Amino acid sequence: MLRKSLLVSVAALLLVSPGQTETLQDALDLAFQTNPALAAQRAELGVAREQLNQARGARAPTVDLTGSAGYESTDTNQPIAFGVGDRPLARAQVQASLPVYTGGRIAAGIDQAQAGILSADAQLDGVSQDLILSVVTAYVDVLRDREALLIRANSVALLQEQLRAATDRFEVGVATRTDVKQAEARLQGAKASYAGAESQLEASLSIYEVFVGQSAGDLAPAPDAPSAPADYDVALQMALADNPDLKALRQAERAAEQAVRAAKGETRPSLSIVGTANVQETFDQEALGVGPTGEFVNLPPDNYRDTSLSVFAQASVPLFQGGVLRSRIRAARLEREQARLQTINAERQVTASIAQSWYGNIAAEQAITASELQVEAAEIAYEGAQEELSVGTRTTLDVLDQEQQLLEARLGLVNARRDAYVATHQLLRAMGDLSL
Repeated sequence: MLRKSLLVSVAALLLVSPGQTETLQDALDLAFQTNPALAAQRAELGVAREQLNQARGARAPTVDLTGSAGYESTDTNQPIAFGVGDRPLARAQVQASLPVYTGGRIAAGIDQAQAGILSADAQLDGVSQDLILSVVTAYVDVLRDREALLIRANSVALLQEQLRAATDRFEVGVATRTDVKQAEARLQGAKASYAGAESQLEASLSIYEVFVGQSAGDLAPAPDAPSAPADYDVALQMALADNPDLKALRQAERAAEQAVRAAKGETRPSLSIVGTANVQETFDQEALGVGPTGEFVNLPPDNYRDTSLSVFAQASVPLFQGGVLRSRIRAARLEREQARLQTINAERQVTASIAQSWYGNIAAEQAITASELQVEAAEIAYEGAQEELSVGTRTTLDVLDQEQQLLEARLGLVNARRDAYVATHQLLRAMGDLSL
């Protein structure tokens, strides 16, 4: 009865309706649709593109329109004055300005923005590859933990049968009480390990949901791992050239260099062509004029319009800014040096990642081969121990030990296959060659 309930619980954890079957590609597609970090980086790339538009716009002419309307009041103690009193006014001005020379600030700003786009694009690639690696790892972790849970469940069921057999042999005087207690102890240990495997599976399922955006259904076996370079030096050179994190930092270093150029440009003269058009309208003005016989007379109200047009070259030379401009140059140089050192540090980290992933993959592949041989040998040894127990040449403890070795060999094989699969993807991520 206990065995039946155990198998039912395992089935409840592992089995879902056929309509929910998912492949690794399904999980990756869903993750790319729902992952917030990826969406945020896409927005960051959009911001970088708009910054380039702004930088390019700085070299285009600017046109401003200003206007005002109100009343003007004029009073004087002069004996003869024209246009005295209150009058409504309306003014309008159009001013256009075209930068001719800016000391290289605009060109540097455009180059800086272009580097920013390339850096943001590389960062997006890095986030995408990180997401692929996370989903792949979460996917195979669920597969591993589900298989491990089944192995643990089979072990519990097998130990229950061994306990029953030991009890039967004890009742007929073939086995000792020690044999029974040893079987009981192993069974309780297997149940504890099964509970731990359940917890591990639940943790893996939670992580899967975080990255994929939905709970794991019935997962199909993972496809074959993509191929990796057969030579370590090739893998390293590809990583130093194509790793997206390195690409982003190199472009950030380039942007920092352009920031130094822009800061230097602020200390140089600038030249612009400026054109201005002005219109002023005066309404209902009380005018004083001279009559036919020479006397002063009041003229009917009238409107007056004044217009002007000017075009001139405007130069600006920074003479004294309280040391601000020189401080900006020094700060930009420090940021450039910081970016350079960050790139060097990242190159070292990529080299270390390649070494770790490369040799980790080799170790995992060797572990697979060793585990397969161990499982084969453990199965033969276990079957032999059972047969020898039946004829009285082996003890219950011998059988239990062989069963434990077989269990560990099977679990080791499951873990080795998972580790090799993940190590291959980690290597490709470090190389910058991990894609959907």
